[in-house]
Amino acid sequence: MTIEPLNLVRIRRRFHESPELALKEFQTHALLLSVIRSLPQNLLEIKTIPELPTALLVRVAGSHPHRTIGYRADIDALPVNEKTDLDFASKTPGIMHACGHDIHMTVALGILEYFANHQPQDNLIFFFQPAEESHSGSVRAFNANIFTNQFRPDEFYGLHSTPTLPAGVIGCRMGTLFAGTTEVNLKLTGKGGHAAYPQDANDMVVAQAYLITQLQTIVARNVNPIEGGVLTLGKVSAGNVRNVIADQAVIEGTIRGLTQKMILLIQQRVQQICEGTAQAFNCQVEVKMNQGGYLPVENDPTLTHELIQFMQSDSAIKFKKTPPAMTGEDFGFLLSKFPGTMFWLGVGATSSLHSATFNPDERAIQLGIDAVVKFLQNRMSKGA
Repeated sequence: MTIEPLNLVRIRRRFHESPELALKEFQTHALLLSVIRSLPQNLLEIKTIPELPTALLVRVAGSHPHRTIGYRADIDALPVNEKTDLDFASKTPGIMHACGHDIHMTVALGILEYFANHQPQDNLIFFFQPAEESHSGSVRAFNANIFTNQFRPDEFYGLHSTPTLPAGVIGCRMGTLFAGTTEVNLKLTGKGGHAAYPQDANDMVVAQAYLITQLQTIVARNVNPIEGGVLTLGKVSAGNVRNVIADQAVIEGTIRGLTQKMILLIQQRVQQICEGTAQAFNCQVEVKMNQGGYLPVENDPTLTHELIQFMQSDSAIKFKKTPPAMTGEDFGFLLSKFPGTMFWLGVGATSSLHSATFNPDERAIQLGIDAVVKFLQNRMSKGA
């Protein structure tokens, strides 16, 4: 029986027009299964995960395996209302593949298709991961013990789309590719009262303003400027009426750092300054910080050096060394458990990631597949 090759552009467009949010990727999961089951099955083993029902693992049996190589593709979308006017634009109002995960899935399927038809030397594990954008899908998967026995990778790889590189260009760097992130939620509680009698109240608008100012000194005065760090307070709220002193105030923000050590330093200083503010203003300051699985994406030095050397040596592949980015990615959690590397796939000049007009160049799909297949073949040619 002849099996027709995948129409990858059409598959990508089907993903794009049916985006789903984290942990709700049921249509996406069904489409992935349908495509994978259309491939030759003699080398494949498909595994679903009851604890994480939209996740999917596919194992390709190697001919003479020295190792098991993992490859991850994230599958969820973002709560963004698409404004591209494409024929295949999102059919779900308020949800869009604005981060390129439709491209990520399609590239992974193309790589899987190749090795389903050309048996690899090493075993391969393809992990189609839900909930990258929120809910820490990588942590959920790891805690569900899905990477065990024959599904345990010895090393892990993954890519991320970027509009800062031309379509098909591979970008990578030694060290940290993506920053780690932490959600910061602060709640101040004091005593409300009439605006005309401030001496009888404990004004949380004033305490909030002071706290915001003090928190902004952390990066300016505690972080080595050569290393870099970010503390952004993006949402504040307090009070309801102009002539009533607010008894509560809320601050929400995010921490970014290129190393876990830096993130922990900023977290510690946030906690200390909040404790000092509570004492200074005789109020309560509730501090909640959640990092989840969004650790820095710290590439393994040996594997990353090998990947960069290979990409630079192949004349058919366009490669560029890239600076670190302050955006977050929960692949960092997997790299804290398994050695591996994340790299960029250029998708051409379009609007920024997470924007309503993000429109990647589909020529990047096949160029990405070709580069990754070649790299994996080269990696597998090396002994254990």
